[in-house]
Amino acid sequence: MARIDQSDDWREKHAPTISTFESLAIEAFGTLPKEFRDLTGNLIIEVADFPTDDVFEDMALETPFDLLGLFEGQGLSERFTMDTAGTLPNKIILYRRPILDYWAENDETLGDIVTHVLIHEIGHHFGLSDDDMERIEEADDSPLRDRS
Repeated sequence: MARIDQSDDWREKHAPTISTFESLAIEAFGTLPKEFRDLTGNLIIEVADFPTDDVFEDMALETPFDLLGLFEGQGLSERFTMDTAGTLPNKIILYRRPILDYWAENDETLGDIVTHVLIHEIGHHFGLSDDDMERIEEADDSPLRDRS
């Protein structure tokens, strides 16, 4: 009978917890250039299992697995044109269960996915649209383009 390689025994492992995701997000944020991190100011990064019912309805999601992350707040370009008195700090929420589902369906590491979603949502903090970020990621000289 063939012996199964048990060097990375998944029988004893559990799905990554919210705290594991928080650690991955903190690590990903820490790898960004300091100048970039400094521009994020008091940005809050949170992890939740799924979007709230309000987010689900507001975004007209078909399933709670449709959203990997969310930026809440005013993009930096909006903050300079509006009165910001009484506004809450900008926040990014990473959704653990949809990210795990995406991870199971794709050939990427969990760390890479968390990093990508975090950077994407930070792009919204800087006032970039999804289309803007897609063009940046697709550009031949993009620092976000996968070179593997």
